[in-house]
Amino acid sequence: MNDEQRDFRGAFKGSFSGVLRWEQLDRLWERVRADAGGGWYLYAVGESPPNETVAADYLLRFLAEIDQLLRREHAEDYCGVVYVDDPEAPSFVKIFDPNNLGVSCGYSDNPPLPGWILSKLPPVDLQAPMPLPGNRRRWWQRLFAS
Repeated sequence: MNDEQRDFRGAFKGSFSGVLRWEQLDRLWERVRADAGGGWYLYAVGESPPNETVAADYLLRFLAEIDQLLRREHAEDYCGVVYVDDPEAPSFVKIFDPNNLGVSCGYSDNPPLPGWILSKLPPVDLQAPMPLPGNRRRWWQRLFAS
């Protein structure tokens, strides 16, 4: 394992704050949008990890689409499916798929993987136990269709 892989895996297993309220998610997206040209990787867990950062316009499009998806499919009065390393200066964001949460609360030797990761570090393959469901794969591919 090289240093970049160790760095990503270490960050992935690091300390995260839950984004519990929709207002907190709005503030998180504002901070990420303000840094859209800051070298973000977008990784759909279950797909091949990207080798390059995403252009700012794609990041902004992803944020708009994922926000709609989360609010539509996690029909709760709280968020609770997004986790960030530093809410004030985010560099690693885990977004869990509301339709594939498994046992996401409490202790587990094998906690579920997030559906998507925004990271300033180059991602490594987290080897999802199953590929993305067909509807999520089509959604992801549609986002980045030319």
